[in-house]
Amino acid sequence: MVSGATLAPFRCRGSLARIAATLGLSCMIFPGFVSAQAADTVSFDSRVAPGTIVVRTGERRLYLVISPGHALRYRVGVGRAGRQWAGVSSIDGKFIRPDWAPPLAVKRDHPGLPDVVPAGSPSNPLGAAALTLSGGEYAIHGTNAPESIGRFVSYGCIRMSNKDIVDLSLHVNLGTPVVVVR
Repeated sequence: MVSGATLAPFRCRGSLARIAATLGLSCMIFPGFVSAQAADTVSFDSRVAPGTIVVRTGERRLYLVISPGHALRYRVGVGRAGRQWAGVSSIDGKFIRPDWAPPLAVKRDHPGLPDVVPAGSPSNPLGAAALTLSGGEYAIHGTNAPESIGRFVSYGCIRMSNKDIVDLSLHVNLGTPVVVVR
């Protein structure tokens, strides 16, 4: 579970706003963060609508579909063996510098963890930001272990570099569909 300050963005202006509008994206600036384009723009063959996030766990990649046939691609860490899942969800929360309440599965394996780990603690795996997913205890979040990106490492959450989760947060809204496939 995630708690903490919700994102308090400012609307982009000028050339950044025009670029975002051309791509059909929302463009927001979050205090304390400067976001350059963190993702690669790639060809993407999918039958999902623009604005949808697609996570392909076998590739360890997250795609944000920006137009028919095109997506932003990010490297991610995904669930390790026995912890992966597939399905459809949506973003139900956006948090910056979140506190972390370890889920029961994590507490069972690490009983010494406190009930809440504050933002910024080396024991808090959520990093700079988190997008919580409806229907469960999973999130797309940053990390305090950047070397874990591109690996099978988590309890089912999708890990991104802190730069990438902030960038993704700029492009999505509450309700954004999330499709996880293997």
